[in-house]
Amino acid sequence: MERILVIDDDVELCGLIAEYLQAEGFGVDCVHDGESGLQKSKEGDYLLAVLDVMLPGINGFEVLRRVRAVSRLPVLLLTARGEEVDRIVGLEIGADDYLPKPFNPRELVARIRAILRRTHGEGKSAASLPEVLRVGEVELDPATRTVLRDGKPVDLTSVEFNLLEVLLREAGRVVPRERLVNAVLSRKFSPFDRSIDMHVSKVRKKLGDTDSDEHIKTVRGVGYIFARPREAKTGTP
Repeated sequence: MERILVIDDDVELCGLIAEYLQAEGFGVDCVHDGESGLQKSKEGDYLLAVLDVMLPGINGFEVLRRVRAVSRLPVLLLTARGEEVDRIVGLEIGADDYLPKPFNPRELVARIRAILRRTHGEGKSAASLPEVLRVGEVELDPATRTVLRDGKPVDLTSVEFNLLEVLLREAGRVVPRERLVNAVLSRKFSPFDRSIDMHVSKVRKKLGDTDSDEHIKTVRGVGYIFARPREAKTGTP
C-alpha cells in the first residue's frame, strides 16, 4: 500500500488525517515530534509527508531543511492560519505546498492528490516519453525529472521543476501568473497569494540568475517569461 507520513504533535488531528487518508486508499504512519519524523522519512518509502511547523524539539522548518538536504520527498506544510511568514519560509526552504490550520480534511486530501499528480504524473510508456527541453544552457528532461545548467545538475523541488517546465515550454512567451498557479499549484488563482512568486524566486536563484543575466523575467502585472538566449542578452521591450 502506498504510504503517507504525518508529522504532527496533535494526536487527535493525526487520527483524523489518518482516517481520511485511509478512506482514500493510503497507508498512514503518524509521528509526533521532529526527530521521529526525520528518522521515519529516511526509513520509509513514502509518497509524501504532511509536516506541521510547530513541533516539540526540532521544529518543522528544520525537519524540512534536513529532509531537503537528502531527499526530494514531497512535503505539504501545515501552518498557523494568518502566519504568512511561515508560508513564505516554508516555500523558500522547499515545501511543495502549504495548508493553514484549521483546515477541512477534504481540502487536505485534495492538496495531497494535487501534489502527487505533479510529482508522479500518470505514468507513460517509453514510446511516449516527452522530449528533453533545451533553451540556451538550460536543459530539462521530463522523463527523468532532471535539470542541467551548463551540464551541471540543478537540484529543484517537484514544484520548482514543474514551474520551470511550464516556462521552458513557453520560452519567449509570457506565461500569466494565473496560468502558473493553476498548472503548477493545481488551485485557483488569488491576487493575494504570493506562493508562485516565491517559487519563481527560488528557481531563479538555483539557475544563477543575476540582475544583468536573467533566465526568468518578470512582466509586471502579467506574469513571467523564460528568455531565449538572444532575449536574455538584449532584454525584452
